[in-house]
Amino acid sequence: MGVKGISIWVFGYLCLYLLTHLIKFLYKTWWTPIHIQKVFRSQGISGPSYKFHHGNTKEMSKMIEESKKKPMKLSHDILPITQPHMHSWLNKYGRMFLYWYGTRAQLVITEPELIKEILNNKDGTYPKFQIEGYFKKLLGDGLVTVEGKKWITQRKIANHSFHADSLKGMVKAMTESVEMMLERWRITYAEGNNEIEAFQEFRVLTSEIISRTAFGSNYLEGKNIFDMISKLASLASVNSYKMKIPIIGKIFRSSDEIESDKLELQVRKSIIEIVRKKEEEMRLEGSNSSEGCDFLGLLIKATQETDEEKKISIDDVIDECKTFYFAGHETTTGLLAWTSLLLAINPEWQDKARKEATEFLNKNYSTPEFYSHIARSKTLNIIINETLRLYPLASSIGRRVSKKVRLGNLVLPPGVGVSIPVLAIHHDAEIWGEDVHVFKPERFSEGVAKATTNSANMAFLPFGYGPRTCVGLSFALLEVKIALLMILSRFHFALSPTYVHSPVYHPTLHAQHGIQITLHACL
Repeated sequence: MGVKGISIWVFGYLCLYLLTHLIKFLYKTWWTPIHIQKVFRSQGISGPSYKFHHGNTKEMSKMIEESKKKPMKLSHDILPITQPHMHSWLNKYGRMFLYWYGTRAQLVITEPELIKEILNNKDGTYPKFQIEGYFKKLLGDGLVTVEGKKWITQRKIANHSFHADSLKGMVKAMTESVEMMLERWRITYAEGNNEIEAFQEFRVLTSEIISRTAFGSNYLEGKNIFDMISKLASLASVNSYKMKIPIIGKIFRSSDEIESDKLELQVRKSIIEIVRKKEEEMRLEGSNSSEGCDFLGLLIKATQETDEEKKISIDDVIDECKTFYFAGHETTTGLLAWTSLLLAINPEWQDKARKEATEFLNKNYSTPEFYSHIARSKTLNIIINETLRLYPLASSIGRRVSKKVRLGNLVLPPGVGVSIPVLAIHHDAEIWGEDVHVFKPERFSEGVAKATTNSANMAFLPFGYGPRTCVGLSFALLEVKIALLMILSRFHFALSPTYVHSPVYHPTLHAQHGIQITLHACL
């Protein structure tokens, strides 16, 4: 074969290669979405039309960015502001509709019985999505995202870390951390500064508590990791509606992608340092040491298992640490901050909670017995539940359909995503009544099952449901209750005149301009 023949062969091969990839690209970005759209429309399910490659993400992003610029009155009706696309589409298309996240179809489900079937996931039909991109760098294959045998192994470790006996042993570290924060407030208050920014204050507090209880370290050792994880989360949120074109997206990388790569590597190195330090402490203390009883210690022990079914890798340890640094930190910070906002603008409920706090703090909260007292804090329980209803930290719960399945009257094809809009469900007047946007903790006084108008017990989903319920739920609630009880016993607080109400998902629910609270010492 001559040079000319080789050139023709190479050119033909290149054309065939490009044609094959073009066909695959068009199949994924054009034919499949149009087909799925027809399948659902034939079953009576409509929604915003698919736009080539981007789906509805450009529309969603534009609506969210515009809503952030609008001033909002102090109202708990936050769905139109934080998720204007969801608010608009629910009103336009009804309680079940299809929208497009890039080329992926997302079926929105708001019916409680269908939600129960999805989240119970008894036959494995509705697994979690395989995350990628920025969120993969943020969470890796941690407990929040992993599936199968790996999830079972890692869930057992987490369950052991956060069962009741372990939580009792964390009370002392939690109360000491809150004491440190309150002492800082006392000093600044004595100096004439009575205003705090709740998100920032609770961010430091929860970082300290997680470092001490889960990793056997302190806030300063973990601060660098928390900061980097927060930056990764911010990059993930900012880029969540940007769809990249295959091949081209891999060749041309944005500055955010380059920065996220560096952050991921730095987080990994920092966690490895903490792991190595912990391993050395466990080795010096011996097998009977308490060093190996916290979350990190149990993870390290699992890397040394001889049983391959129970053994995990160092990469698994890193991903679990990343997940807990992010999820444990974000959820508790947000819950404390939004509860403070609601108590600041509802002084009658603040007084009720303070009365309960005074009764509980007559007990010695430095002893394990204090744990049982906290569990009986009924007023705080219903206040926290109402906060989680009005200001859920996650806007939605996502699952995918792994195989063709019937859900209610629908037949779902494999590959379709299922989205459960937690915020929209928590603010649904048909479920909660006409006072749905009113802060009304007493609606939970007889428990979650009786809080709704129609016994829709799947309408309250702040921490998920079923086997994938947040494993750190008890840890987070214990931390929040201890902090609130101790704060209320020392301070009255009100909302600062400087506060601007602007909730945003970033990626959990944040206050765009912070939550400014004014403190007044209790007499």
